[in-house]
Amino acid sequence: MVDKYRTYILLEQGLSENTREAYLRDVRKFLDYLKDENIDVKDVNLEVIHRFSWTLVDIGISQRSIARQHSALRSFFKFLVLDGFIDSDPTELLESPKKSKHLPEVLTLEEVDAIISTIDLSQPFGQRDRAIIEMLYSCGLRVSELCNLKLSDLFLDEGFIRVVGKGDKQRLVPVSPRAEQELKLWFIDRNAITPKDGEEDYVFLSERRRQHLSRITVFHNIRLYAEAAGITKTISPHTFRHTFATHLLEGGANLRAIQAMLGHESIATTEIYTHIDRSFLRRQILDYFPRNKEK
Repeated sequence: MVDKYRTYILLEQGLSENTREAYLRDVRKFLDYLKDENIDVKDVNLEVIHRFSWTLVDIGISQRSIARQHSALRSFFKFLVLDGFIDSDPTELLESPKKSKHLPEVLTLEEVDAIISTIDLSQPFGQRDRAIIEMLYSCGLRVSELCNLKLSDLFLDEGFIRVVGKGDKQRLVPVSPRAEQELKLWFIDRNAITPKDGEEDYVFLSERRRQHLSRITVFHNIRLYAEAAGITKTISPHTFRHTFATHLLEGGANLRAIQAMLGHESIATTEIYTHIDRSFLRRQILDYFPRNKEK
């Protein structure tokens, strides 16, 4: 079906090569979603497409990207009607989201690297801040989750960390090899800090206060590094979480896996994806995260 659709859009006038490739990626994402939900493409209706769209919203995908996804689905279902595979087009009444003035910012991999490159490793906090940004980006953590991350939550030999999210819900998140490397380098500097009583188990410490970092400190430092990198986008710790989800989705990762890693429940259903195998989550990071495709 996808191969026939590829031929169709190749012959359709007005679509650039980039647009054709984007449409094919978007259609594959939708078909993977249908497979996960045990829905036959012939049974797709507007409600199914809305549920799929809410899943994208749930993981922080921008309205602009969702609008492009809708364009791909309109093209795909038009093809299915013309091909005689289905009788009616479920996208006829589909409305794309209105463009918001407050779209979440998403960084490119080059912008992430540019921000990290501005960090002065000769400073006592340099390696710590490199590890912080890499963990925000490579694990999709909320800033509160990062600040509260503990040494006892790290299972680096297995390639996972345990994250305590909203409502004290725990989840296991795969760690990319790059994030592991930055953490281990930070531990060398961390060993020189004597934490205050009760602060010994926290991963990220302030060398002056000898206690775990505050959210404000992380916000402030990230803004300074982004400005130093010449990036004019409005950057916050949450920007890296949006970027993590977007890069995984664009790379081809499974939607449910992304939701599980972010610690989200589906908006469309109330299912929590605890049944997803940990080795499957790990493969999503290793296979689809751009940080692991640099070589």
